[in-house]
Amino acid sequence: MSSRLTRRTVLLGACAVLAGCAKPSATVVRPTASPTGAIADQLTAIMRTYDANTDKLGVFVRDLTSGNDWNHKGDYASQSASMAKVMISAMALRQARSEGHPLAFAQQTDVSNALINSDNDSADRLWAYAGGADAYQRLANELQMTSSHRDAKRPDWSWTWTTPRDQVTLLSALINGTPALVDEDRLYELDVMRKTNPTQIWGVGTKRSDDVAVQMKNGWVEFKSSDGLWAVNSMGRVQGEGRDYLAAMMCRVKTFEQGKALLDAIGSDLFKILGSGSI
Repeated sequence: MSSRLTRRTVLLGACAVLAGCAKPSATVVRPTASPTGAIADQLTAIMRTYDANTDKLGVFVRDLTSGNDWNHKGDYASQSASMAKVMISAMALRQARSEGHPLAFAQQTDVSNALINSDNDSADRLWAYAGGADAYQRLANELQMTSSHRDAKRPDWSWTWTTPRDQVTLLSALINGTPALVDEDRLYELDVMRKTNPTQIWGVGTKRSDDVAVQMKNGWVEFKSSDGLWAVNSMGRVQGEGRDYLAAMMCRVKTFEQGKALLDAIGSDLFKILGSGSI
C-alpha cells in the first residue's frame, strides 16, 4: 500500500478484515499450566509466555477492588488506531461545553457510532469539530497522559501515540471524575462504551456477559506505510462476578487475526486470575 493512501482507506481495510471473519483462527503461544502464587506473580508469569508472540506488547491493569496497579511493559508506545475514539469523543463533549452548551444531537449520534460501531466517518467529524491534533494534545496534557501525543508527521487521529498506562489513566479520569469534563458528559460517554457492537467485543471485553459489564473500546489498523505491522489495541473496565478492574493492552503483530487472538487470550487470563483475588 502506498504511503499516499489515506488513514480512512487503511482503516476501512481493517474493518473489512474484522467483518469478514473468513480467515482461520491465528495460533497464539499461551500458558499451558495455571500459574500459582500472589495475583501479581500469576499475571507476570502468564505474560512471560505471551511475550513469545511478539516483543511489541504492553499491558496495564488497575484493580479497583484494592486500588493497586500491575503492568507488563505498561509504557509500551504505539499508534492508538480506533482506540483514540474515546479521546475524540471526550474532546467533542469538552468543545461543546466550551461553547456554552451540551453536545448537539447530531454529534451525539457521531459519538455513539464512533464508540459502538467504530465508525470512522463519525470520528472524522468529531475530530474536526473538537480541534484535531492540537485539542488532542491539550486534553492528553490536562489528563496527565504523559506518553500520549500526536504524530509529528501525520495529523490523523489513528496515528496518535499512546500507551496502556495512559489508557488506564484516561479510564480512571472518566470513572472518577476530572476537571476536564463535566460529570454529565463523562458519565454519558461511559454509558455509550457499555454498548459495543457484539462483533467488536474482544480483548479486554472478551468475557462480557449478562453478569459481567464492560465499558470498552478496541482499535486495529495495518500501518503499511511504515513497518507493515498491525497495531491491535483494547482498553476498558470489567465489572462483575467479583471483579472490578481497568485494563489496557496494546500489541503490534503481523496480522489482525494474530493480534485479536493474542488480546483475547490475555483478556481471558486476566479475567480468570483476577477472579481469584486482588492485586
